[in-house]
Amino acid sequence: MLEIRDLACGYGRRTVLSGIDFLLQTSELLCLLGPNGVGKTTLFKTILGLLPALGGDILLDGKPARHWSRRQFARWVAYVPQAHTPPFPFQVRDVVAMGRVAHLGAFSAPGRQDKDIAESALDTLGIAALAGQPYTEISGGERQLVLIARALAQESRILVMDEPTSNLDYGNQIKVMAQVRRVAASQGVGVILTTHYPNHAFQYATRALVIDSDKRYALGGPNEVVTEHYLRHTYRVETEIHEVASRAGGASRMCVPVHD
Repeated sequence: MLEIRDLACGYGRRTVLSGIDFLLQTSELLCLLGPNGVGKTTLFKTILGLLPALGGDILLDGKPARHWSRRQFARWVAYVPQAHTPPFPFQVRDVVAMGRVAHLGAFSAPGRQDKDIAESALDTLGIAALAGQPYTEISGGERQLVLIARALAQESRILVMDEPTSNLDYGNQIKVMAQVRRVAASQGVGVILTTHYPNHAFQYATRALVIDSDKRYALGGPNEVVTEHYLRHTYRVETEIHEVASRAGGASRMCVPVHD
């Protein structure tokens, strides 16, 4: 899938992050946590080819990504930005069909098969009823699910997601994260996403990559690397991590702040 080897990224001669190594596997959801300004966006831009790597390698299917054409790259990697409002009131089905661009020739329009794939992506996320609605008039959580559907319609193997729950209320955060985890597991898609919420890593991630305020990183299971020490050192806040039993009989970890 996606392999990062000793990657260094930054701007010009200024290195922001270096020595990054990880492998994103099929059906995995990898959460990337770290404070603002530590380089998460820079790392994503480098993986996506928007910034040149300052060192190391980015491999897709064992081959250096720098040798792939943009069309080939788009068939492997889809990007889901933070929710946004476009200037034109496209119907939801048309926004999702835009994910088919990587499979179309120059000046081509989506055909029947492309539209069927777009409708299937909407159905997968449980939002088929939104197909005919203007994208500008649906809720923030629904818009984020539409952007994910657009990425699914792209039929890529990897989803790169930049804070998919930013600006969403509590209910929509849960809906979006649950759908992302379900898609990763059921569609065999590898997902890497950034989040500012440790509980997202505990509840949904298979692994977490955490970067501290000194730009050191650790990779492992969420229970191994998202620790009270990491949160205290990185965010300068006191927290406690507790095991919480569910009514269904399972258990998960939860991060809660400590108030003096």
